[in-house]
Amino acid sequence: MRFPLMAALLAFTVSPVVSSAADLADGRHAVFLEDVGEDRRLVAEIDIKNGQYSIEMKGESFSEHFLSMRPFKCLDGPEKTWCHVPYPYPIARDLSRDLTDLEYDLLFLWKDSSEYGIDLWNGVYYQLEVSDDGRIRGLLHEMDMNILSAPPEDGNMRPIHDNDLEPGEAESHWLPILVIE
Repeated sequence: MRFPLMAALLAFTVSPVVSSAADLADGRHAVFLEDVGEDRRLVAEIDIKNGQYSIEMKGESFSEHFLSMRPFKCLDGPEKTWCHVPYPYPIARDLSRDLTDLEYDLLFLWKDSSEYGIDLWNGVYYQLEVSDDGRIRGLLHEMDMNILSAPPEDGNMRPIHDNDLEPGEAESHWLPILVIE
């Protein structure tokens, strides 16, 4: 394992976690995706006020792709392309309980840069934690996004569960780290 990767992973394990997402400071925050080297991409900005938030994906970071008969905003990397997947169901955008709504707003799919279409098996889910320095950090987890292809039958608009996620191997992905500051 390379040293920068080890340092990045240790930062997640040694940072104390704030007791709740409601402890986040009101205001505008930048959302970055990072690799373990020097590539850092601004992908969104969120405005937080009293536990509620709005999110704006930053268009200048993305290129437009038409994949599998749908338009996507994507980040083009050297070997992989990261495409934002807007969550298709109602979302409260409420941070007073937890960070799940924000995790759902930051879903991505990856594809090899040479591929034409997308594969829903290549879903990217960043599990987020709030650290004591006021930042939110997340590590990539892989998931099959086919579970989002139809509305949940039970009406639960949070259909992704821990057993649907597999911790990703940071070395094998281009942007395994998400930081909100």
